[in-house]
Order: sequence, then C-alpha cells, then structure tokens
Amino acid sequence: MKKKLTFLGIETSCDETAASVVQENTDGTAKVLSNIVSSQIEEHREFGGVVPEIAARSHIEKIDLIIDEALKKSNTKIKDLDGIAATAGPGLIVCLTVGYNVGKSLAAFSKKPFLPINHLEGHALSASIENKISFPYLLLLISGGHSQYLIVKGINDYIQIGTTIDDAVGEAFDKTAKILSLGYPGGPEVEKIAKLGKKDSFNLPKPIIHRGGCNLSLAGLKTAVLRKSKEIDLKKEKYNLAASFQNTINQILIEKSKVAMKIFIEKTKISDQLPKNFVVAGGVAANESIRQDLISLSKKMNFNILFPSKQYCGDNGAMIAWAGIKRYKEKNPLLYNKDMPVKSRWALDEKAPFMKGPGLKI
Repeated sequence: MKKKLTFLGIETSCDETAASVVQENTDGTAKVLSNIVSSQIEEHREFGGVVPEIAARSHIEKIDLIIDEALKKSNTKIKDLDGIAATAGPGLIVCLTVGYNVGKSLAAFSKKPFLPINHLEGHALSASIENKISFPYLLLLISGGHSQYLIVKGINDYIQIGTTIDDAVGEAFDKTAKILSLGYPGGPEVEKIAKLGKKDSFNLPKPIIHRGGCNLSLAGLKTAVLRKSKEIDLKKEKYNLAASFQNTINQILIEKSKVAMKIFIEKTKISDQLPKNFVVAGGVAANESIRQDLISLSKKMNFNILFPSKQYCGDNGAMIAWAGIKRYKEKNPLLYNKDMPVKSRWALDEKAPFMKGPGLKI
C-alpha cells in the first residue's frame, strides 16, 4: 500500500502564527490532523493595523509553542513527517523570516525535505483540501493584500487574467471600517453591520466596471465612502453606508467574475459538456454576502463554485502543508528549492505585468 504523505506547514507571513499537520487522502483531498492559529488582533488593535516589528516579535515568542501544539494535537512526531513546508512569501520580511528559518532548521535537523511555499499558492490550492478538483480551474483570490483572477493550470502553473490596480478587496473593507470607526480588524465588522442597513441607500462608484477586462479598481470606492461619511450624520447612517459599500463590492465582483469566466472558457477551450470549476479563496472568501452572490452567478454561468471552509480562508498552516505535499508529489526539485530567500513580493504568474503605479492604462 502506497504511503500517505504527512507534512508540517508553518505560516508567519503577517499577523497569524500558524502551524498544521496535514496528511493526504487516497482520493486527492487532505486530512487535516491539526490546524493551530494564533492571532495577534489584540497586539495591533490600538494601532489600527499590523505593526511589522510587533508582529515579528510575537511570532518569535509563539512559534515553538504553536508547532508543538500542532504536533501534539495531531499525535505526530517530527520523525513521522515526510516533509516540512513554510511560507517564504509574499508578506512582511521580518515576519516571514521567523517561520521560514524555524521550518528550515527543523527540516535540516530531522533530515526531512524542506519546501518554501508561496502564500498565494497556499490560498490557490486551499479549496482542494476538502474538495476533489481537477485542473484547470478559474480562481478568484481575494484577501487583505491581494485580489486576482487566475487560471490554475496545475501546480506552479498559473495565468493571471486580472488583478487590482490599486486596493485589494480586503484592504477596501479594512479602510472602510476605519472610516466608519469599526476598529481592527475591520472587514468582518463591515460585513456584520451591513446586514442591518439598506443596501441601496447610497449610490457609490464602481470604477472601471465596464472596462479593463477583469481587472479591479477599488480606491475610488473607498474615497467615495470617505467623502460620503463627511456629508451625512454618520451615527445615524453608518449601517446604511456599510450596506451600500458591501452591495457595491458585490456588484463589482459579480461583473468582473462574469468577464473572468468568459475569458477562462475562451483560453481553456473547455466544452460546455465538461464541468467548469470556479474557486474563490483568501480571507475575504469567508464573507457570506459575497459567497451567496457568486454562487448565484455561477449557477447562471454554468460553473461549479467551490470555497475553502472558513477556517482555511484566512492565513493558516494547513494550506501551506497541503501546498507542500502537492509540490513534493510533482517530483521536480525545482519546485522545492530549499535555498531560496524569503520574498516580500512573489507573484503566482511571474510573467504577468505589474499593474500598480501612476500613469497605468487599462
């Protein structure tokens, strides 16, 4: 009987210290034996955002305990592992270095393979932890720092067909939360109070909604929320403004996803008779309102939509361990270069143009 691979995954790209032990199943999905995540919300709350030095110090203080807990909960010892994977980018260098160096040291000490993982690839493959998904599939990756549409052709084989030219979706949520004085982290709070307001209270802009393919632009929407907040009685209209913002985001994602689906069909030449998969992953994929609207769109466009469970939407070690297993199984040493440095930027499609900056034309 073929051995099932078991990996330890370590994630410290920003403000979550996470470790997980994951074992592959025979059906191509994963068995998550443990998934430990320690958040730093309290450490950063008074600053209204992540302070890199504080985050790195917290990772240093917690990383050994989190790894020990992940191993203990999974009833696994280091000697039982087939490999160790750690996030190598993108993210905050001072944070990435903590988990990366610990993972690399553990692997060297135990003589296990070490796989540096792209955090975005962890998100890209996260839905396949619990769902059997065949390549290619369309991916909408929406998180605090990234918003992209990609065609996932295979492991380490991505084609970017759209991205944000300014703010990411999660960034727009957090900045709107700050405008509405909802505290940190703000995204989930915006979603919460939006349920109490009227979504058509304010007509907010949808930048480049009918141009630029499936590229996104959200800075203008955030600015409009700021301007509107100064024109109204915010105490009375806070819920309505949040609801209007949430509704506008949903409408933008519906329109842009529709364009992305058409591009996906055109580029992959998939027959109408074959299943077309649409994966939505990243922290913002936990937003229930966005989920419901994209489910409705997928039914209309004849796509099968898949989301990771909410525990695998945010930053976590399970998706890193799983990406490590997937890369290791490819039997290509180039996919696990243990000597690569950590990276603050690391695109999934490294041939894609950088879509931010003054003078950008789309």
